[in-house]
Amino acid sequence: MKLHLLITTIAIILVPRLVSSQVTPTVNIDTLNAQVGSLKKDINLLKRFKVSGYLQPQYQVADSLGQTSIAGGNFQPGVNNRFMLRRGRIKFQYTGAANSKGISSSQYVLQFDVTERGLTIKDAYAKITDPWSGWVSLTAGVFNNPFGYEVYYSSSLRESPERARMSQLHFPNEREVGAMITLQGPKNSKWNWLKLDAGFFNGNGAPGFGGDVSDFDSNKDFSGRISMEKSIKEDKIKYGFGVSYYDGGYRIDSVTVYKSGVDANGTTGFVIDTKAIDNATVGLVNRKFTTRKYVGVDGQFSIKWKPGVTILKAEFLMGDQPGASADSKSPNDKNAITRDTYQRKFNGAYFYFVQSILKTPFQLLVKYDWYDPNTDVKGDELGKSMIGSAKATSGGDVRYDTYGFGLLYHFDANIRVTAYYDLVKNEISKNLSGFTQDRSDNVFTCGCK
Repeated sequence: MKLHLLITTIAIILVPRLVSSQVTPTVNIDTLNAQVGSLKKDINLLKRFKVSGYLQPQYQVADSLGQTSIAGGNFQPGVNNRFMLRRGRIKFQYTGAANSKGISSSQYVLQFDVTERGLTIKDAYAKITDPWSGWVSLTAGVFNNPFGYEVYYSSSLRESPERARMSQLHFPNEREVGAMITLQGPKNSKWNWLKLDAGFFNGNGAPGFGGDVSDFDSNKDFSGRISMEKSIKEDKIKYGFGVSYYDGGYRIDSVTVYKSGVDANGTTGFVIDTKAIDNATVGLVNRKFTTRKYVGVDGQFSIKWKPGVTILKAEFLMGDQPGASADSKSPNDKNAITRDTYQRKFNGAYFYFVQSILKTPFQLLVKYDWYDPNTDVKGDELGKSMIGSAKATSGGDVRYDTYGFGLLYHFDANIRVTAYYDLVKNEISKNLSGFTQDRSDNVFTCGCK
């Protein structure tokens, strides 16, 4: 609640009483003090409760009808342009009263996403902070996976309409169900610039539209990040750095597990993984766990100078990812995987360059990201026929490079209008149907948030 609204509210309540006190001098001053004290308590309670949110309406034009896209999801068959509400967030947050050390020991958050596709929960968690030092916090429920920078960074602040391809495929909906410990000094601490997040999660994402991601196995995934953020020269220069690690997997039932390898002719593709480990310790027959391990590094830098504010951001990710034959997306449902699983080594990265234009409300944005879901094959190796029990690579092994160009206009303190173009380039192979040339899958997006 704004300060001037609080003052107005107090005035509306108190003025009649003060006027009455002048007419009737017998008013009880103790009663008046008690009423003022009660009013202060109510105001303090309201200040601890916060309602916020934002909307992200968009208009998009695609290169082809019904094309697949990570820029807001695939287009419907026969459709190459659309209006959509990409995000419609409303967030309720309650923060407990601070103690004598200025530490608030509790926080509760509930956030929904409301669009034309339906209603879903985005965040639902409680956070408890130790009231003695303020250094240790425990968060439990549904909340952002503490991996990397872009996954955790709010969509309301991000300059591009969407996250990079690798972020979307490996962390669907960005959230997880689990618990996390955070170690960070309070704001008045000289060590506040250093932060460690580490937690255990179900590993199958957070609920999407109409989705249910109840845990389907006993396996818990570890995810963590250690990061630092500092500023110098009166905050004119800011910089940050982070290292992330993810170690997990999910249960697969009575399926064949494939890994990268070569057949008798020396052709690279997928061969049966005979070393896939059975979960015999809990008596489950023919059940195995996949390997899902990531390592990531990220960095950010910004400077305020004569040309305006310049922002640079980058992140690199690599590791082992289980997926389907046709794609490498992480699972996002409540059911155990019953399809064949393909284990791949991958890497990917993104780079942001954001430049304010002098002191105008305009910003220029250039973004580049790549995602290579299978680093063991490239070019014409893709789609080559295999012999015996080996499987050929497919569209799920194709590398994508995406070049983004945007112009941002800050209409006022609450609205930012964006015009953005995704230029998408896919890996080409003469042996892979549908990828013998670059596909027509570029997207223009115009919207605000």
